[in-house]
Amino acid sequence: MMAIDPRAVIEDAPMSRFQWSIVATMIGLNALDGFDVLSISFASPGIAAEWGIDRAALGIVLSMELVGMAIGSLVLGGIADRIGRRATILSCLVLMTIGMIGAATSAGIAALCIWRVLTGLGIGGMLAATNAAVAEAANAKQRSLAVVLMAGGYPLGTIVGGSVSALLLAHYDWRAVFLFGAVCSALFVPLVLWRAPESIAFLMHSRPAGALARINRTLVRMGHAPATALPAPETTGARKVPVVALFSPALLRPTVVLTIAYLTHIMTFYFILKWIPKIVVDMGFPAPQAAGVLVWASIGGATGSLVLGLLTGRIRVLALTITAMLFSTALVILFGQGQSDLAALSAVAAMAGFATNAGVVGLYALVAQAFPTSVRATATGFVIGIGRGGSALAPALAGFLFAGGYGLPTVALLMALGSVIAAGALMALRGRENG
Repeated sequence: MMAIDPRAVIEDAPMSRFQWSIVATMIGLNALDGFDVLSISFASPGIAAEWGIDRAALGIVLSMELVGMAIGSLVLGGIADRIGRRATILSCLVLMTIGMIGAATSAGIAALCIWRVLTGLGIGGMLAATNAAVAEAANAKQRSLAVVLMAGGYPLGTIVGGSVSALLLAHYDWRAVFLFGAVCSALFVPLVLWRAPESIAFLMHSRPAGALARINRTLVRMGHAPATALPAPETTGARKVPVVALFSPALLRPTVVLTIAYLTHIMTFYFILKWIPKIVVDMGFPAPQAAGVLVWASIGGATGSLVLGLLTGRIRVLALTITAMLFSTALVILFGQGQSDLAALSAVAAMAGFATNAGVVGLYALVAQAFPTSVRATATGFVIGIGRGGSALAPALAGFLFAGGYGLPTVALLMALGSVIAAGALMALRGRENG
């Protein structure tokens, strides 16, 4: 039996197989997020053809779940710091399942937009909760790697989901894509109940009834001895007003800088991911092949996540993230130049996906490093919420630019500027980042 802080045990001890299984579950949840977000992209050519909508209207539809994600991140991120990471994740899975079923049964643009906002609510809350859960399940040595791997689940979901969508679209209409997402969301509920206990750091901070017993059950599953008692709870104002705590003198700079960086870079990221299928279809290729190009962009994204994760043990996360964003700018501009055949287009999309997604996962790791347990989910939700709220403009802005007569090279150049602005903002964190 031990009398030291359980958080210190987790912090210093090697990662157990159970801890890695928690990380793997969160990777799967982020993969689900990745597919659910981009399900509208896979379905968009079929929706546009069946309902006869133009690019400007389609751009608005493509933005709707980003609006929901912004609200979900801001609201549910704070809730995750009150009711717990696990309860928030389960609630978000229910919202996502309902939203995907609703999208599949929509009969018009207005209904589809409403269901995509609801789906986005669940996705936004999920991102905030899983980022905090992974950071708190990992030890100090592997925390950056664990968070980056979790974020890497996003493109993994688009790879698997895109491949399945291509098969579904070859035999069914666009509604099958949403129904597949609904089934997958529902199946994650029992998996979370089995493999994702509430984080010890959250239980230590919130001290609900039975906290010691719950903490000891998780410690034993991690291979540690149970605790005899818990140290005295921390007394901080952040527990009551976590959002206000983000603007305290100690946290103001990372809050502002990371929010700006996420907002601007994610606009570039979502321009690529949201518009690839429609751009490729407009070049004369069928919808299943357009989904295949998006899969290649996601393969590049997954590779970017893995490479950045492996490099975190050797190079500071901040430097890696800035470098990825600079490459993102150049490669999105290159994508906008257009390619002569599908193979070349897929290759450029993969390289652009590599750089843009590496920048995103680097930002998640920086957020996990910059904020303490008491406000970690709130901070993640705030950064993602504000960022996603602004980034909802990206698909719509691109749609209006296309509808206004601007060609792909010009639109891609303008949308690529987000990544270089983000890289410049991150320069303000030099000297603070410890990864």
